[in-house]
Amino acid sequence: MYTKLTLNIDKSVIKNAKEYAKHQKRSVSRLVEEYLSSISSTIHEKHEKTGDKTLGPITKELVGIIKVKEKADYKDILTGALMEKYL
Repeated sequence: MYTKLTLNIDKSVIKNAKEYAKHQKRSVSRLVEEYLSSISSTIHEKHEKTGDKTLGPITKELVGIIKVKEKADYKDILTGALMEKYL
């Protein structure tokens, strides 16, 4: 069941949102609904944490896509990647 929601948003943000929605072939209402649904669903899911920070839904999807040796230091990985790119 749908219900109406009134929001106060800056005009330029609304203009940009309408353009984005048009390119995505969706309504602004649908985009807002999808966004609110995605952030509210994380409340009910088990949160994965690193330190004191909770991972967002996009970050959760990316976790584990890169396979590295156990106990690899991310600084070493970054340094190697940068050296490979620029040297």
